[in-house]
Amino acid sequence: MDSSRVWQADRLAGNDSSVWVTITDMVRKTGAINLGQGFSDSPPPQYLCDALSKVLQSGNYMFNQYTRMYGHPRLVQSIAKMYSNLHQRELDPMSEIVVTAGAYESLFSCFQGLVNPGEQVIIIEPFFDCYVPMTRIAGGTPVFVPLRPDGTEVKTSADWKLDPAELESKFSNKTKLLILNTPNNPLGKVYTKDELTVIANLCIKYDVVCVADEVYAWMVYPGSQHVRIATLPGMWDRTITVSSAGKMFNATGWRLGWSVGPKHLIKSLMIAHQKAVGTCCTPIQEAVAEVIDVEIDRLEQNPGQSYLNILPNVELLPKRNKMVDVLKAAGLTPVIPEAGYFIVADWTKLGVDNTTFNDDSEDPIDYKFVKWLIMNRHLVVIPVSTFYGPEHKHLAENYIRICFFKADETLDAACQVLKSFQSNAQT
Repeated sequence: MDSSRVWQADRLAGNDSSVWVTITDMVRKTGAINLGQGFSDSPPPQYLCDALSKVLQSGNYMFNQYTRMYGHPRLVQSIAKMYSNLHQRELDPMSEIVVTAGAYESLFSCFQGLVNPGEQVIIIEPFFDCYVPMTRIAGGTPVFVPLRPDGTEVKTSADWKLDPAELESKFSNKTKLLILNTPNNPLGKVYTKDELTVIANLCIKYDVVCVADEVYAWMVYPGSQHVRIATLPGMWDRTITVSSAGKMFNATGWRLGWSVGPKHLIKSLMIAHQKAVGTCCTPIQEAVAEVIDVEIDRLEQNPGQSYLNILPNVELLPKRNKMVDVLKAAGLTPVIPEAGYFIVADWTKLGVDNTTFNDDSEDPIDYKFVKWLIMNRHLVVIPVSTFYGPEHKHLAENYIRICFFKADETLDAACQVLKSFQSNAQT
């Protein structure tokens, strides 16, 4: 097109780069084993698929039409029933819940609905990388504060902690939101009640809204307990809790999530959602409502049969433990996660370094290692520096993120690649 005009809106400038685009393209070119992106290559639970089949074959033609913009009536009622128990209060399904196109759109609606130009958003590192561009597109300014390893011998995600004084130093009269991801991606850290109380007290002191991204809440391993910050004193009125059906039921492609919170906050998300997506897929919402109702009954009457208990304890825990053993044998130092399906590991004793990569770019060294690993060993992982702001990327350059929620044959193939480093590993 012959034009001198700049067509892209200024607010999008600098937000086009994405590690996921780069990695996905490299996977396509190489056919590499993908332990990078956070999705499973195994099927979801059968009752979820059966529920959708039941909806589509029900003969109710209205399931093929638009439903209520802010959430299918049956689904928000099911969510309200489940989350009233989790949040220790009776939820209004019509005013305190909004259903979105995945947790991703819930987050986007939070930023669009609550952040004004010039306002600040505190983001705890490492963070899910959409938080930063979503802040900037809304006109806000990200303010970073890192979790730091507590001591020289880091064994689990619990060893990564916030410095309360450093955290408080990031608050100001411009702070609008604090984004809390617990359990954390990529670390798998589950914040303790004491840690959450520090965050809650600061949010109250500085009159800040907390966006609690809790999509991994149903994947907590024995020995840890997920505490919802919205249940702490004074926090319900200033917390939005974001959840994901895709994460809960191993169906990320269904793109269904929701936010729960007080009416005065959820109203802003409803407006942002209404003007963007409008309404989510009706049959998928009906099917998810069906399985949530099943899960409510199982959790109350027969917890051992609940998929939400089977997922962390039966499906994920053995895979986590297997991957920990393989990483240690290969010479990596894993940070054992308390939750989720990612492991962060120190790769720097594998016997490769900057001279191996033949890469003169300005990328962080973990990114160079990942690109080399994909192209030369056909294994995909994610550089952890991508989950940090510019000031603190150096804290993450020794680490990679590995997704272990994969079929056994995928994990076995990846293990063979990792074992090839054993002879080079530094002790």
